Amino acid sequence: MSLTQEQIDFRAVLRDFAASEIAPHAQAWDREHVFPVEAVHAMGDLGLFGLIFDEDHGGSGADFTTLCIAIEEIGRADQSMGITLEAGVCLGAKPIAEFGSAEQKAVYLPDLVSGRRLAGFGLTEPDGGSDAGATKTRAVLEGSGAEAQWVIDGAKTFITNSGADITSLVTVTALTDEGVSSIIVPSGTEGFIVEPPYRKLGWHASDTHGLVFDGCRVPEANLLGRAGQGFQQFLSTLDDGRIAIAALAVGLIQACLDECIAYAKQRQAFGKSIGSYQAVAFKCADMAVAAETARQMTYTAAALKDAGEPFKKEAAIAKLYATEAAVSATREATQIFGGYGFIDETPVARFYRDAKILEIGEGTSEIQRLVISRELGLGASA
Repeated sequence: MSLTQEQIDFRAVLRDFAASEIAPHAQAWDREHVFPVEAVHAMGDLGLFGLIFDEDHGGSGADFTTLCIAIEEIGRADQSMGITLEAGVCLGAKPIAEFGSAEQKAVYLPDLVSGRRLAGFGLTEPDGGSDAGATKTRAVLEGSGAEAQWVIDGAKTFITNSGADITSLVTVTALTDEGVSSIIVPSGTEGFIVEPPYRKLGWHASDTHGLVFDGCRVPEANLLGRAGQGFQQFLSTLDDGRIAIAALAVGLIQACLDECIAYAKQRQAFGKSIGSYQAVAFKCADMAVAAETARQMTYTAAALKDAGEPFKKEAAIAKLYATEAAVSATREATQIFGGYGFIDETPVARFYRDAKILEIGEGTSEIQRLVISRELGLGASA
């Protein structure tokens, strides 16, 4: 991995911001299950939600590698805020920027790019997670001309950035006559029902809801791209998201290492610091190896994307390795902290709870292995 001086300077600014504005509050947000809108706006004021978007819509025109730096550093301080940023950009704004009409971009992107509002991506359903092609939500086009409307019926589950007061829309995949299509559903639309927030194992400070669409009507113009293109759109969206989730996992591994080094130096056992014992020192060494390896994989995939080269396999490899390494790192961090690691007031307990979802969201580890094996020409089946 080779960063430009501009990216190195940006990382330093982000690290200071995360240390002062996010990390001191992360435990309280987690404990109280609070979605901190003020922190989201602060990230927006810093330009994080607009990094990869063009200047015409208020972005800064940075590359995807720079976004990964931001996600890693924010996720190092708090995984909930890291996923809020990742989903807000990769799942919320980016599909509209990439597939939307000029009118859709003009209406929605300025607020999403600035961080004033958030958007979600409604793909997963109660009976369709890894088998995302088995969409049951339906959208029927009724009427004609200017009066034509999509009538949407169905349900989505585990949707990030979908129910907060600052959520402006959710892009929903639905089965139409032409196949799976993507449709923009603004918040507050009649028939768009946001269920109560989930009580999750981790990511307590992120906004996650189930969604119900009961005769929900939106204009025909809310179709994203062309009808029947939804499957290809969400596959492209997930390829990008896998790199970003890998960056989030890198931040978590690094956070575990940071906490463990500090604790191993000050915790005493049998008359000396526990970091002087190989049993602990080697765990930290292994964690450092995992952090650096995951980081290299993640930024290699990001660099390929930035260069316009194929990156599907590299994205899946980065996501698979980094997320599984993050789960292992949190387990080892909890072990190093001993009984204190089992107490919810210590950061590593939060890290432990936050880690597992990384192996599930935006493609499970099993799906990553399926993608990799197919890219190797082995023709693996689900």
